[in-house]
Amino acid sequence: MKLLLTSGGVTNASIESALVELLGKPIADSHALCVPTAQWGHPLCGPASVRGLIAADPRFRHLTGLGWASLGVLELTALPTVGADRWVPWVREADALLVDGGDATYLCHWMRESGLAALLPSLSDTVWVGVSAGSMVMAPRIGECFVEWPSAPDDSGLGVVDFSIFPHLGAFPQNSPADAERWAAGIGGPAYAIDEQTAITVVDGRADVVSEGDWTRFG
Repeated sequence: MKLLLTSGGVTNASIESALVELLGKPIADSHALCVPTAQWGHPLCGPASVRGLIAADPRFRHLTGLGWASLGVLELTALPTVGADRWVPWVREADALLVDGGDATYLCHWMRESGLAALLPSLSDTVWVGVSAGSMVMAPRIGECFVEWPSAPDDSGLGVVDFSIFPHLGAFPQNSPADAERWAAGIGGPAYAIDEQTAITVVDGRADVVSEGDWTRFG
């Protein structure tokens, strides 16, 4: 699987060019599934924000509103009752999975429960476009300060990559550079703090930063 890990989505020309390169074709010729699941685990999200993601309203112009050839919905909480014989082909036929933010531990739980996490290694040509929690879930650890789901056993992620991500650098009072430094000190491994104009691509285990904004690497 090819990864485009972002804080705020495809927010500038550099990140868009990186996405097109990962897809190997224009966005307008690519088919995507959006994954809203992480939103259900965060207290600030709910039906209105999930609807906005699915409907590609102006708030989501940097993710579902990019002009995809087609856009479908993959709700992970439903997959265990649907059956892999139905949903696995949906995933394999998609060029991209657009994974929105929310609570990364909730997303991690349902990626495992649904079977999507186990499927990822076989999706060699699929592009994972993560926003916030949709990016953080790929890390070994998320950081306790980002855990909002009350049932989370800890702050573990999937460990698909060997670094952690602090998103929204400078976007909120609690996401200052000083906050990022404190977070990184407790992570115990390599980490990046990225703002809304920054993304990290990962292909064949190689991570590269694509940015028109601010970012810092720790460790």
